[in-house]
Amino acid sequence: MKNQLKICIDSIMKNGKDKSLVITGWGLDEETKEIPRIRIDSAEQGTINVEYVYRGDVNGLYKLNGNQEAGFVVTVHLQGKIDTFDLTFYTNANEEIRGITANDNYPLVPGSEGEWKKKARVVRKGLGYLKRNGLRSTIQRIKLKGISEPSNENYLTWIKQNEQWDSEKIKAEISDFTYQPKISVLMPVYNVEQKWLEKCIQSVQAQFYDNWELCISDDASTDLNVKKVLDKFVKLDSRIKVVYRTENGHISKATNSALEIATGDFVALLDNDDELAPIAFYEVVKLLNKKPDLDLIYSDEDKIDMQGNRFEPAFKPDWSPDLLLGTNYISHLGVYRRSIVEEIGGFRAGLEGSQDFDLVLRFTEKTTAEKIAHIPEILYYWRVLPTSTAADQSTKGYAFEAGRKALEDALVRRGIKGTVTHAAGNGLFDVNYDLLSEDLVSIIIPTKNGYDDMRRCLKSIVDKTSYENYEIIVADNGSTDPKMDQLYKEFIDKLGNRIIIESIDIPFNYSRINNLAAKKASGKYLLFLNNDTEVITTDWLERMISSAQFDRIGCVGAKLYYPNHTIQHAGVILGLGGAAGHGHHTFPRGDFGYFGKLEINVNYLAVTAACLMVKKQDFDDVNGFDEELTVAFNDVDLCLKIHKLGRNNIWLHSVELFHYESQSRGHEDTPEKIQRFQKETALMESRWGSYVENDPYYNPNLTRIAGDFSVRVN
Repeated sequence: MKNQLKICIDSIMKNGKDKSLVITGWGLDEETKEIPRIRIDSAEQGTINVEYVYRGDVNGLYKLNGNQEAGFVVTVHLQGKIDTFDLTFYTNANEEIRGITANDNYPLVPGSEGEWKKKARVVRKGLGYLKRNGLRSTIQRIKLKGISEPSNENYLTWIKQNEQWDSEKIKAEISDFTYQPKISVLMPVYNVEQKWLEKCIQSVQAQFYDNWELCISDDASTDLNVKKVLDKFVKLDSRIKVVYRTENGHISKATNSALEIATGDFVALLDNDDELAPIAFYEVVKLLNKKPDLDLIYSDEDKIDMQGNRFEPAFKPDWSPDLLLGTNYISHLGVYRRSIVEEIGGFRAGLEGSQDFDLVLRFTEKTTAEKIAHIPEILYYWRVLPTSTAADQSTKGYAFEAGRKALEDALVRRGIKGTVTHAAGNGLFDVNYDLLSEDLVSIIIPTKNGYDDMRRCLKSIVDKTSYENYEIIVADNGSTDPKMDQLYKEFIDKLGNRIIIESIDIPFNYSRINNLAAKKASGKYLLFLNNDTEVITTDWLERMISSAQFDRIGCVGAKLYYPNHTIQHAGVILGLGGAAGHGHHTFPRGDFGYFGKLEINVNYLAVTAACLMVKKQDFDDVNGFDEELTVAFNDVDLCLKIHKLGRNNIWLHSVELFHYESQSRGHEDTPEKIQRFQKETALMESRWGSYVENDPYYNPNLTRIAGDFSVRVN
């Protein structure tokens, strides 16, 4: 009889505490759909503990019954110095043996490593970075900050500085709240280990704000300890309610069962092995007392290991609709107005693994930006276990495919034509919009002399640009090099009336030069471009137009590299290094950046005019560049004025150019230039002080000194 057993081993990890191996994967008989059992044949090899777990990707692919657990977590305690051992997977009719090498350099179970093992993990991470990005980028990354995750020492310092809570003061403040809404915590449960379930429930009970109810839905757990734990807590606390489902329906249906017994004004989402900070609901309700009409509130989060150590904080921006289309940055803690959750039908079955992403996409279609708020505090601790997405995102590939499907459905609901693809990292997505019409783009390039720069720039546009409906306006600011006339003639011969040489022979004023050139533009879109840039991606204009075509989008920026392939520009952050600075500055090409932000499209308050697209109508509505800002910050000021029109400015990761910065103008290194720069900085701070103080697309807990998104400590 043909062996129909399908066995997939996803990962092998080593527990640094007891040296046991933790093996995860899945298996089934493809014909009978029977789940194989697992054993070690020889007691001399070691002892084995097998836990069978639900795998949504496998159940969906093979159309298994809802309660079948094809996944496994095998913990093997080896006897003596064993080099190899055999795992036997067997059913009534078939068996398959998999040999495991015991002494390979397996990654460690998070939280189980000693100090020297942590260093070894950094080395392995570095090798992975090298393989993905090449030697040059790896060397650049090491010079910049090192390969590993940012040091956790700064974050531990941040915790000490920011989490010294005065419980009596907080409780007194709560008693004075005029609005004390009930928060219903929705928690689906399925075969969770007892100690994590207890810690999770206890973190809800430990809340300073006590007007909550914990609505638990047990999804037909087969582990009898789960019911014992839940029954115990129900007897101890009247605010805890449990519904026991008679059949396993998976996380979406289970969460909907919890929603059915919720009575609060708001619902909060909690996974059954995670924890809440004790101030979580207090911070939420404090904000609701200031803005009671809010519909969605979310917070920052971090991770917590099996020993209770906290690490890897995710400090998030305020509401960023385009960032949300690239990744579920809202995630935990999410608190939603219950009436809207019920209006949209709760959680959708079939999107397990990204059901919360799908929910927030549908939910935010029913509210407005003014009713979405972010609390820049760590209110949620995401538990890292060997099989969790928090530990290893590759363990739940089905979740990322569900996320892509959720985004595709969002485009359909919103009447937007486009495609969704997986981006460079797990849980990251690219939404590519169809062009609604191929309107004229006016590319405005100021220059004074700079023959080599200008020729390289023009040649890259002509040779590499796949979009054909563009014109080029060269704003010549009094060139004296006779070669410039030759250059202009060369490109007039190539482009004809698609290139205009506009002589603007005035004292240098970047804003005025561009404003005058813009008056000559015939395009629906203006693209301001430095003469020291070079196009890399052929579809750069299509991608920029595809975002700029929407009414809600204002300025569109690009990813610019120095000639050594490090980041020159990837979005402007207000208040960084002064009035404004560049995020991810000098990160190597190919780096994912802070939580993937170099590989997805991101909302920023501003982007650089070294490559900036904007609708001509929006540009005219704000009277173009401010001519009082002759050199610095004129692009930032323009972006902020357009942002004030109610537009979202966006930086596109897939529009790439080289930028040979400072080769044209030189540095701010004379007394006159320094004085002018200081004057323009003061103007920006007086005009846009609130944004300089707190950029909504950044986070107050991140550094103001460098563009590396490190934790800000006193």
